[in-house]
Amino acid sequence: EMLPPTTPLATSEQPEQVFFSVFPPQPTLIIVGAGHAAIPLSSIAKVVGYRVIVVDAREAFATPERIPNADELLVEWPDEALGHLPLNGATAIAVLTHDEKFDVPALKVALNSPAGYIGAIGSRGTRERRDRRLREIGVTDEQIARIHGPIGLPIGAKTPEEIAVAILAEVIACKRAG
Repeated sequence: EMLPPTTPLATSEQPEQVFFSVFPPQPTLIIVGAGHAAIPLSSIAKVVGYRVIVVDAREAFATPERIPNADELLVEWPDEALGHLPLNGATAIAVLTHDEKFDVPALKVALNSPAGYIGAIGSRGTRERRDRRLREIGVTDEQIARIHGPIGLPIGAKTPEEIAVAILAEVIACKRAG
């Protein structure tokens, strides 16, 4: 029979045997922007075992009616939310806003964190503009290289549901390659 993991720990008197148990952090997906793709993405991520947090400053979008599968809905500026959420290697961040005033500050916070995956939606033109803005606010090329963009595996996804599958597939691929 398997004995629980223990380790000797030196104390002031005599060595003690200490029991320990390791709990890896729950994989968490933070979706920045509660647009169309956020709805199926939150559902599929839940099925795969992710805790799902959706952040959007627009109250009309970040509602339980629109996104019933989110564990948390935060109506706040994405960079502020990312600033107080616990970000670790088991955190994936999907930036689905098409708006520089949301995604540039959010990406700066994400890139300064140990998040295991950072992806951002956007065409080549959008990415070039965004990358230029990121450099202007002190983000390095090395950090910018961490952004998966266009977000998701290139499977020819067209619908919000297909885009969600492509994003989650890329998140999983990065986690497994880890």
